[in-house]
Order: sequence, then C-alpha cells, then structure tokens
Amino acid sequence: MEKKFNMTEKDLSLYNMVLQVTEKRISQMKASELLGISDRQFRRVLKCYRDHGPEGLISKKRGKPSNSRLKGEIKNKIIEKLHTTYRECGPTFAWEKLLKIEKIQVSLETVRKIMIEEGLWESRKRKRLKLHQRRNRRSHEGELIQVDGSPHAWFEGRAPKCCLLGYIDDATSKIKHLKFVASESVRSYFETLSEYMNRHGKPMAYYTDRLSVFRVNNDKEGYRKPGLTQVGRALKELDVDLICANSPQAKGRVERLFNTLQDRLVKELRLRGISSIEEGNQYLSEYIREHNDSFGIKAEKPEDVHRVVSQEEIEKAFCYKEERTLSKNLEISYDGRILQVQTKDPGYGMRGGKVIIEENLKGTIRVVYQEKEMEWKELLVKDHQGMVKNKKEILLGNFTSMTGRIA
Repeated sequence: MEKKFNMTEKDLSLYNMVLQVTEKRISQMKASELLGISDRQFRRVLKCYRDHGPEGLISKKRGKPSNSRLKGEIKNKIIEKLHTTYRECGPTFAWEKLLKIEKIQVSLETVRKIMIEEGLWESRKRKRLKLHQRRNRRSHEGELIQVDGSPHAWFEGRAPKCCLLGYIDDATSKIKHLKFVASESVRSYFETLSEYMNRHGKPMAYYTDRLSVFRVNNDKEGYRKPGLTQVGRALKELDVDLICANSPQAKGRVERLFNTLQDRLVKELRLRGISSIEEGNQYLSEYIREHNDSFGIKAEKPEDVHRVVSQEEIEKAFCYKEERTLSKNLEISYDGRILQVQTKDPGYGMRGGKVIIEENLKGTIRVVYQEKEMEWKELLVKDHQGMVKNKKEILLGNFTSMTGRIA
C-alpha cells in the first residue's frame, strides 16, 4: 500500500531543488544559494533524500511539542493567578505583575494567548475613527498642564465613589499631580492647585474642560456672561493662563490618562487592599513615579519653564473672594450670615461702599475696604438658602445616596 504524507510549501520548494540537482540541471552550490542555506547543509538534505526518499525532506520535529514550550506547572500557576489575583486585568498589566511580583519569566504574547484560551480576554473591535486635527506637543515641561477630574468607583465598593483630579504635562506625558477628592468643586481645585504649585511652581498655562468651576457658562445662544470664576480669578492673579477646551479630544492626553488609571490604578489599589481616600492619597506618589518611569518621555527642549511662587502668593490667590455692598448699617450678607463692619466713627461715608470678603481654605474671613482690612462681627444667621452646585457634584451626590439606600 502506498504511504501518504503531507508536505508544506517550504518542503515542496526543497524537493524541487533536490530533483533538479539529482537530474543534474543545476549544481549543489547553486541550489544552496537559491535556498539560502550552506552547501554543507544542502549535502545533508541530499543524503536524507537518497536514504529515505521525499519523506526524508520533512522535519522530524513536526507534530512533536516544542522544546521551548511553557512547562505545565508554570502555565497552571499563571492560569490560577489570572483567575484570582489578577482577575479583570488586561494582558499587558497582568504580564507586568507576573514578571515583577510573581517572578514568572514569560512573554507578553504568551500571557495574551493563555487569557484568550481561558476566555479572560478577547480582541477589542476597532471603533470607527473620527478625524481630529492633531496638535503638536508643547516644547517645554511646564508650558501647558492638562487638568481634569474623573468620578469613578476607584475603590470598587470598598469605599464610596469619589473623584480623582489629575494634572499631566503636555510636553512629557508625565503625571504631575493626582488626588482623590469628594467631587470637582472650587475648594478641591484650590487645594490641588496649591499643592501643585508648592511642589512644582507656576506653569505657563492650565488646559481644562468647560466646567463651571473654570468658566462662566450661559446657555443662551449668542450671550456670554462676563466675569471670572473663583479659580479663573485666582489663576489670573498668579499670572497663569487658563485655556478651556471646546471638546474632550482637544485635551486628549488627560482623557487617555484616565482611561489608563481606571484600569491600572484600580487594580493596584485592589492588590494593596487600599479601601479609603486617605490611604489612596498616600499611595498616589508611589504610583506616579512608576507610571512616569513607564510612560513619560523627554520634552523637545530640556528647560523646565515652571516659575517660582511663594507660599504667601499662593494663599492670597487661592481663597474665596466676593464683592459686597455695605448697607446703611454697614452690614453685608455672606454665605447665609450677616456681618457688620465695626468702626470707631459713625462711618457715614462707607454706606453703599464696596467691600471684598476673603475667606481662605481654613475658614478665616477678612473684610477689605479700599485695600484696608476692617474689623467685623457676626450678627445673626440667615434662614437656609439654596446653594448652587455644579452638575458633577449633583450626579456624584445622587450616586452616593442611591448606593447608601441599596446598602
């Protein structure tokens, strides 16, 4: 009975050359050059053909497991870790942890294939691309800092949902500052901007979205209410430009950063058992260093253009400032309270005058009239008044109350 065997295209090309040599149509040296092998190797191939026929040209390793295959016990350990410790992790992140923590030396593609085999990962479908004009990076570190906040279940139910504020340098893609806060409010941005400038100095500009914390918005078409927000006013006093993007794609660097953080940072918090905002904020400095080592790049120009700023300047700028008009009794209304300016003389000339109320982050209030700080006392507390909140604070509050009722 005639024996059958399968040959690949490579085997057939080799067989064709061997036939031409045996029929003396070409020389052995010419055949070895065409095949890209040495003359000595071709003589071995020719000997196998003469001893065993066409079957001798087929590799003896075909159908046998590779010598470099992953050992069964190592593969089983990887599968166990992927199902337990590193569940819901992507292939790249899981591979990094297997190398760093578990000391398992495997390739990224091996981890990806195992995850696909186990049904833990599937290739993402490519989204239909939208065209956006690409903007070149800034040349210097500190020239433009992209800023945004992301409300998210960062602690996966181990703590209430909160918001992470992030600052990333446009020139280097390095994270400059991160902080967990309750919501995107004026106070949280005052605190994080103060911390940023104490650590790095003043950048040339911040690039943000159109949140009402940064920009005075109005829905009427063709109408723009004049004035500055508290954050906008503070940055203007410090000579820092504030640029509000017209679309998320315009500040794509910080948007992509939060995509990464919602994957990697969440897993890191889980692996360390971190379950509170305080613990999370303590860990963030370590995460920033590791992230910047992996994803940061060098700026086109080496000079850092952050400018020096004093603590006094920072505290003076990052406080609440409101203008009020004095009544005939030298009274002003502020934050649901009635304050009265105290003077030694009757103070008739101050009636109807404008004063500036300054309240710092510690709650200390100053009343300034014509650049002079005035003494004051509180008369009474007004009835409850509604306080204006931004949309993100309302959504976060609704989510917290819903989860509280469910619990």
